[in-house]
Amino acid sequence: MSYLRSYLNRLLLAVVTITLSIGTFVLPAQATAVYEVPAVSAGVPTWVVDKADVLSLSTKGTVKGTLAQLAQQTGKEVRFVTIHRLDYGDTIQTFTDKLFKKWFPTDAERANQALIVLDNVTNTIGIQTGSEVKPMLTEAIATSITDETMQAPLRGGNKYNQAFIDGADRLVAVLSGQPDPGPPVIISTPEVGRTYLKAEETEANRTNFLVIVIGLLIVATVIPMATWWWYQNQS
Repeated sequence: MSYLRSYLNRLLLAVVTITLSIGTFVLPAQATAVYEVPAVSAGVPTWVVDKADVLSLSTKGTVKGTLAQLAQQTGKEVRFVTIHRLDYGDTIQTFTDKLFKKWFPTDAERANQALIVLDNVTNTIGIQTGSEVKPMLTEAIATSITDETMQAPLRGGNKYNQAFIDGADRLVAVLSGQPDPGPPVIISTPEVGRTYLKAEETEANRTNFLVIVIGLLIVATVIPMATWWWYQNQS
């Protein structure tokens, strides 16, 4: 009986360990659903919701202050959200649209709103705006903000803090009636002083090396055989 109890205890421990291990590996892969994002409504001073935990406290403070001042001066409310992983079948834009409708269910509530959502797994960004915001934040400018202003720091090494600060600054300028500063100017630097070989150069060198080695092997085989044959014919 004691042996059976010991066996069952070991079996139970193994099951628990496996279950916990599976949970450990599955949880990080779970997508963010719209209902998991904290509720926000028009007039509520919640400007940044960092579900993906990619922004520093300093950045959150800077962006919140900037957006709070914009709301106070113009009545236009801009909100930034980060999430970790989109649900199956969702794009960043469909997620943004769903969250926009959830937070602001009526046309009157949506009118002065702008929502920007970033997924840190794909680094894609969605944007949705209300009827009073669209005339100032045109589709062309909105797309430029998400695809150029905010994407430039992300392409340069996942610089989320810089992306959100730059995005907020440009949004505030546009919605405050100031001239659009436009996207950042990307300067491509020429490639100089390489101390490494490109893939095609490495492959070419490898091919040349193989040709030399094969040639040496052929020479090392043919010359002794030819020498042996010559001596045989001389005797």
